Amino acid sequence: MGGVVRDSTSAAPEDRAARILLGRWSEGGDPRVGARVAREGAAAVAREVLRGASPLPHLADLVTRLPRGFPDRGFAGSLEDLAADDLARSERLGARYVAPGDAEWPTQVDDLGVRAPLGLWLSGGGHLRLLAVRSVAIVGARAATSYGEGIARALSAECADRGWCVVSGGAFGIDAAAHRGALGVSGTTACVLACGVDVAYPRSHASLIESIRQSGVLVSEAPFGAAAMRQRFLTRNRIIAALTRGTVVVEAALRSGSRTTAREAAALRRHVMAVPGPVTSPMSAGCHELLREGAAALVTGVSEVLELVASLGESASTSEPPAERGLAVREARVLDAVPLRRPAALASLARVAGIAPTDVLVALGILEASGHVRRSEEGWVRRPA
Repeated sequence: MGGVVRDSTSAAPEDRAARILLGRWSEGGDPRVGARVAREGAAAVAREVLRGASPLPHLADLVTRLPRGFPDRGFAGSLEDLAADDLARSERLGARYVAPGDAEWPTQVDDLGVRAPLGLWLSGGGHLRLLAVRSVAIVGARAATSYGEGIARALSAECADRGWCVVSGGAFGIDAAAHRGALGVSGTTACVLACGVDVAYPRSHASLIESIRQSGVLVSEAPFGAAAMRQRFLTRNRIIAALTRGTVVVEAALRSGSRTTAREAAALRRHVMAVPGPVTSPMSAGCHELLREGAAALVTGVSEVLELVASLGESASTSEPPAERGLAVREARVLDAVPLRRPAALASLARVAGIAPTDVLVALGILEASGHVRRSEEGWVRRPA
């Protein structure tokens, strides 16, 4: 954990500190906060709060309720100093904070617009952005049946065995089976938590969460120490949907948080898939309704899942890096590293792709000539498909 490679390309320290503070002062996915940060910048929004001058009603008097040790109104000091405790704690725990502009920031979540996370706390050796490039979410009921757990475990194991990262939420039932399936074949899995990355929830999953930390990555927008709450389970579902290329619902009741994840995925134009179950099982009723409404594709095995989520030109039966539109493996890896919105420098792309800078430069030349990327003064950015 402490040996995670950090990239020199990163968000500005003041912006990072402001996002950490705002993440403590507001709940994740708040579109009012997201819209104001997009318009004014995170640092300006944080300073508004500290002055007691925020135009957002739920933040307007926050300064009067901040714990002892925070500055009074009119604060003009360093936001970095206010976020120092969280950053120091992250160092002690072997965790890290990634924000827009960081090399590890998964740009897929930007598709959430004003509901995108301000930043993400990560714990574990997995590089989130690289893992998200080839990832699939497997979610479902907490009160899962043995049938559902068996399907989730097998499906996850086969996805992981083919080089795909399995993303889920660490809960009882289908989530836990999905994580265990990937871990069972020494694959990679990411767990998006509804609590802080330093909190084991549910407590009985402490060993499972630690195993994910060791071989994959824990992800949360909630600050250290944050408890799992009902609303946080719902808001974290949008992150699961946004991180991945597609979401598979294995079992779900008619009223289910997993169906929320499916709706989020559909809204983001990600693939939504559902596994059918016994027609007499209430735990499959949600999956059957998704299929009946045409809101999900029916899948019964890994080949059908990867047929949908795999990149163009990639064989679903292999674990080779995606080859988009006939690109060679090197060019495909570099293209995966190039962000859609914020330009990235050559050194950043080399680190993300895991390829020597000279080879990345050659690949970028080929990708530019073929219309996949363009160069700007700040770096390289992907052209829309």
